[in-house]
Amino acid sequence: MRRTSVRMLALVLTAVAAVGAVVLRMLESYGVYLPEVAWVEYVAILGLAGGIFWAGWTVRQYQKGVRPDLDPLRAARTFVLAKAAALTGALLAGRYLAEVVVHVGQLEIESRREHALAAGVAVVCSVVLAVVGLVVEKFCELPPSDDAQAEESPDPLPS
Repeated sequence: MRRTSVRMLALVLTAVAAVGAVVLRMLESYGVYLPEVAWVEYVAILGLAGGIFWAGWTVRQYQKGVRPDLDPLRAARTFVLAKAAALTGALLAGRYLAEVVVHVGQLEIESRREHALAAGVAVVCSVVLAVVGLVVEKFCELPPSDDAQAEESPDPLPS
């Protein structure tokens, strides 16, 4: 399985933010307003990031030889979880960024300013989740095997 590219995450974030801003503006034109982002969302996102980082750290310790008793299936599952975290972080960051974009023109209104600030904090938390996902993917990367290195290096003597 290939690692997640930063370019793809940036594309997801931008696309979700653009579509989300259009949808939010349309909803507000009909009088539908989203509630402010709750602090529980920050805690949940950062808690998820911490749990994924911890799982990735155990895989890293295994690769360094500090923890020799790790199940290889657990390492593979940690990689998949990290990939999902990176994508989820990008999606959530785009969703919250759409709220910031919608409210940025109305910052003189106190309730809009608070809403934009809460969404901005959620964007930062979501980016942290995406970055943790990318870091844990790197933790789960296997070093090249001796066979792969031998195949890549050309034979110095012609046959």
